[in-house]
Amino acid sequence: MLVIVCPGQGSQTPGFLAPWLDLPGFRDRMLWLSTVAGIDLVKHGTESDAETIKNTAIAQPLIVGAGLISLLALFEHPADGFRLVAGGAGHSVGEITAASAAGVITAEQAMVFVRERGRLMAEASAVTATGMSAILGGDADDVAQVLLKHGLTAANNNGGGQIVAAGTLEQLAALNADPPDKARVIPLSVAGAFHTEHMAPAVKELSAMARAISTHDSRSRLVSNRDGTVVHSGREVLERLVTQVSSPVRWDLCMETFKDFGVTGLIEIPPAGALANLAKRGLPGVEVLALKTPDQLSEAHRMVREHSQPSQIADTPTWRLIIAPAKGIVTFHRSEPGSEVVPGSVVASVNTLRDTFEVTAPHGGQVIEWLVEDGDPVSPGQPLLRLHPTAA
Repeated sequence: MLVIVCPGQGSQTPGFLAPWLDLPGFRDRMLWLSTVAGIDLVKHGTESDAETIKNTAIAQPLIVGAGLISLLALFEHPADGFRLVAGGAGHSVGEITAASAAGVITAEQAMVFVRERGRLMAEASAVTATGMSAILGGDADDVAQVLLKHGLTAANNNGGGQIVAAGTLEQLAALNADPPDKARVIPLSVAGAFHTEHMAPAVKELSAMARAISTHDSRSRLVSNRDGTVVHSGREVLERLVTQVSSPVRWDLCMETFKDFGVTGLIEIPPAGALANLAKRGLPGVEVLALKTPDQLSEAHRMVREHSQPSQIADTPTWRLIIAPAKGIVTFHRSEPGSEVVPGSVVASVNTLRDTFEVTAPHGGQVIEWLVEDGDPVSPGQPLLRLHPTAA
């Protein structure tokens, strides 16, 4: 079972795009996405120095554009990608790449959205001097107490004992001078305190823009970096893309969901490296590939052939399909065939030893059939209920 993961800001390095431009059609597609974004992605991906591509307004469109185009090379027959991949996820801005790959928004919509996201986050970062630092190791409770002491936010929980702290430069300097016991603090090359309250102004404006974006329900299991749940509704995916700008990234929970999938292979698309390293620590026994150059495409194609299994979603009618957000035991709240379901109503819950996840209907409709039995164990992204669309 194969998952594809899309990296976030900080993964870019000078010239990382250069070897990909020799692939047929790659340069032309990047020029098109550059036109959509209003940014010369080809130049920034080949010629610009590290300081230039650290700029949030440049880094984010560059990462998403490179990811979207490289995905076309990842599959020998790109149209088959939906049917071959068990699921996918993106870290921070990479979630926009993943949403487009899953068919929720188009590549053009993704580039406009990420352009505005990068611009607004850069503006929010300019209000106060902020940044981020990785904390490696240490006791989890001790790390949490030290962050609280210094007024910092755990903006990323990446699993494997890696927490990314975010806040003002003064707060980060205090952390560096007074770190948690048995932990290393590494300043990150980012321009602001992303995924914290410092980004609230960006969320407000993105929310207004998102109301004009049309979406489709995901065609593969899309794992949200907010909480590791599988999200199918296109409108919910878009809402999460907006709010994650100021919300912590829980990549540790994404990897737990991959385990629930029974994943056997993981490919990180360009600019690759960071998520592959986390997977090597957090997903033992899973074959991992950081796809950095086209020279690795033959290896990637082999992994696609060897690890792919038919998707539960891609070949199922999805217009009124409701899926499980997480692994657990399903309990029906509304089960009578022929009954009407209104948008936003809770139709079931998925219960684990620790949590209960409500299953809501993003669309209205008439209950046609339950695809599981009340009390069945279910996996993340498993179809639960099919509705027939009815007039509003």
